[in-house]
Amino acid sequence: MSAAATWSRFSQSFVRYDDLGLWLDVSRMQCGERFLGEMEALAEQALAEMKELEAGAMANADEQRMVGHYWLRRADLAPTEAIRRQIEADIADSKAFAAEVHGGAVRSQGGDIFTDLLVIGIGGSALGPQLVSEALGGEEAPLALHFLDNTDPDGIERVLGRLAGRLGRTLVVVISKSGGTAETRNGMLCAKAAYEAAGLHFGRHAVAVTGVGSKLDAYAIAEGFVRRFPMQDWVGGRTSVMHTVGLVPAALQGVDIDAFLAGAAAVDAKTRSLPLRQNMALLLAAMWYAAGGGRGAKDMVILPYKDRLVLMSKYLQQLVMESLGKERDRAGAVVHQGIAVYGNKGSTDQHAYVQQLRDGVNNFFATFIEVRQAQRGVALEVEAGVTCGDYLQGFLRGTRRALSEGGRESLTLSVAELDAHSLGMLIAVFERAVGFYASLVNINAYHQPGVEAGKKAAGEFLRLLGAVQGGLLAGESITADALADRLGADAEDVWHCLNHLVANSGAVQCQSGACPAADRFVKINTAS
Repeated sequence: MSAAATWSRFSQSFVRYDDLGLWLDVSRMQCGERFLGEMEALAEQALAEMKELEAGAMANADEQRMVGHYWLRRADLAPTEAIRRQIEADIADSKAFAAEVHGGAVRSQGGDIFTDLLVIGIGGSALGPQLVSEALGGEEAPLALHFLDNTDPDGIERVLGRLAGRLGRTLVVVISKSGGTAETRNGMLCAKAAYEAAGLHFGRHAVAVTGVGSKLDAYAIAEGFVRRFPMQDWVGGRTSVMHTVGLVPAALQGVDIDAFLAGAAAVDAKTRSLPLRQNMALLLAAMWYAAGGGRGAKDMVILPYKDRLVLMSKYLQQLVMESLGKERDRAGAVVHQGIAVYGNKGSTDQHAYVQQLRDGVNNFFATFIEVRQAQRGVALEVEAGVTCGDYLQGFLRGTRRALSEGGRESLTLSVAELDAHSLGMLIAVFERAVGFYASLVNINAYHQPGVEAGKKAAGEFLRLLGAVQGGLLAGESITADALADRLGADAEDVWHCLNHLVANSGAVQCQSGACPAADRFVKINTAS
């Protein structure tokens, strides 16, 4: 394509919301006016379905729940007065509590002002706060932030080890809608043990963000937690960053949550009714459809050219893949939909995997995220008339061009600067694009049966682990097959249980055979 043709295509494929400083360039995607024309009817249907969702439709049929994360930034759109009042109260309470902590009205058990914040959660209960903290936090933040976001004991010990000597000044926020999420419960119990070992009362340093009446809610009452914030059942974990899940940690970090919510609300308003060619979120969804043939045939590579947005790819992995990765469509037909998401940041990626993007398998489309203001303040010239920010922009443009010349598709989202308002805008664009795309391919973006299946399987493994421990006889040498026969269980699952006990219990030893089926396991008699 000639330079003149490329310029013309760019000019015609560029969407700009001047009042928001938000741009979208889809000129490097390999679809044209004919495709957009063919998508018009589906796009109108997607807009209508989004309108129904925002009006309070029962979008999560599995759990008979509405899906209301868009109300969080425009409470007046909520379908009932009670929901509107609850949203407004949650925002006000989050800000008020943060002000009390920062001002010293809420203090630790020993009377100290809190200096550190430990957030315990998993999935959306951690990814949202982590993204906001990385993007908007800084050395000047009133509380230093730490996370327990897994049930890995080594990871838990490392975080708690870094807080040794400061637990008495550390506020803990435990986030779980049901209160039954194993990873979050485990992290909380480990943190509680650390506080007690330091002679501290855990509840005097803890806050719960959870569903009213949940297991965690009851536990927080019994343990005398400092404060409890509600989570509503109409907010899903992957879209909860603008609920109490994200607002409480953000406010404690000193983030301007009003601007954060306003940025998202502004994008919602823009993309609520605009036609396909001017609607950034709808156009983004259409580009995903075009790239993957409406069946997710290509991966989405997220390339933010900003260190502060390094977690955007992780955040979008959950938002996109948990929402769109579905076995069946809304009619019950097997479709195996989804879009795989990965990424890191530019220009680091140019020294990592851009080589494959340029010359390897053409199984992806890239999403560049640009922050046009490279830095605040005076920029250092690293060469005559050239700054680090100039280099960063050059690498972004150079990579985009190199991919295009290699026949690789990309699109670019651009914000004027990175602040609470613009981060809210970026999150909202992707949230709405996910909802629109789900409509285009006729799937339900708002349930997650696969996640529940994984939780169920984990529970079954734990039950089997207990049976294996109880089924081993002291001094007996036995194969996994034989023990499985005794327990009426799967031999491979039993073998994995046995090896877990070998590595962690100190009470089981393994005599390796020629293959796993020949391995023999001995329970050590520790009675003496």
